[in-house]
Amino acid sequence: MSEEVAVSETRTLSPTVARAIRRELPQVAEATVATIVAEVPAYAGAYTDGMSRTIESAVQLALGGFLELATTRGAAAADTPIQPALDASYRLGRGEARGGRSMDALLAAFRVGARVAFRGLADRAVAAGLSAAQLARFAELVFAYIDALTAASVAGHSDELQTAGRAQARLLEKLGQQLLAGAAPDELALLATRAGWTPPTTLTAVLLPAARVRGALAMLDPRTLQPGDDDVSVLLVPDAEGSGRVALLRALEGKEAVVGPPRPWTDAAASHRRAARVLELDPTAPGAAPVDTQQRLADLVLHADEDALADLRAAALAPLDDLSDGAREKLTETLRAWLLHHGRREAVAAELFVHPQTVRYRMGQLRELFGERLEDPRTVLELTLALA
Repeated sequence: MSEEVAVSETRTLSPTVARAIRRELPQVAEATVATIVAEVPAYAGAYTDGMSRTIESAVQLALGGFLELATTRGAAAADTPIQPALDASYRLGRGEARGGRSMDALLAAFRVGARVAFRGLADRAVAAGLSAAQLARFAELVFAYIDALTAASVAGHSDELQTAGRAQARLLEKLGQQLLAGAAPDELALLATRAGWTPPTTLTAVLLPAARVRGALAMLDPRTLQPGDDDVSVLLVPDAEGSGRVALLRALEGKEAVVGPPRPWTDAAASHRRAARVLELDPTAPGAAPVDTQQRLADLVLHADEDALADLRAAALAPLDDLSDGAREKLTETLRAWLLHHGRREAVAAELFVHPQTVRYRMGQLRELFGERLEDPRTVLELTLALA
């Protein structure tokens, strides 16, 4: 890191004035620290927790760097005495970010420090013979120097946040991947701690196109995990059960999403499997309204074993095999409606748009074909599954 503070080709301070100021540096540093602690609330406890020594060291280094700068010809570059002060300010900014603090307190400390230090140094410099013109230049240099230190701290704070943010993002992504992989609860808890992620009670898997992820994340709990970013992306949404599920489905309107069931957070893989299975059964289902897998449970059960379902359908409907295609279709739709409406003839007729007598006639045909089996609960169950 390198910063420059321009100075004139002649010294701002003569050696005599500089020596006089140097003798005052410890007292000026002490007064500066005391004022910062008194006026900046974030540092109010500095004397009790030992922070004052750190602040005082930083102030002394800054003042020493300034004094060297003010007595040096030309511009201060990376190999001049100002660089240690800039480096210290940069580290100070990074330290504030690591401590979870914003730059507000540090910027306030810089403003207070500049005011107090300038007053103390200027008083001694004038007493040592500094002219009015030199004092104006001295003030200009002080505040340009403070600006450079401030910029260095801001850069350090920003760099630390970016570094920490990237590291946390990688840990959160790894946590999501391990959740989908079904890792052991102890391993998941350790990863969550390292990532600074507070585990929720449940997680709900959401599948949606990668292009819809950013818009969806803006509407969801900030703790939502994004394990990866493929053509079909996965989001793991915390605590989206009960009324929270209603809010989740509303937030996903227009996102072409498939929403799994809520599961204990360490079992998020089960929610993902459910959502993936529904999407596999009907890839065209996601649209403007999100697909709620809780409304597709019957489909999931029926298609858990496709071969078994095909065999069941063939066996249950075998009495219709010898009919023509047209007759088989009419009787099949009549049987389905009869099962769904529990034999209520008027309801069956309304659904099929036929006369009740037609329903009576067709059911007579079905009873001839199936015999007493239509009264057998087991047969009724198998027919219901076959025609679902």
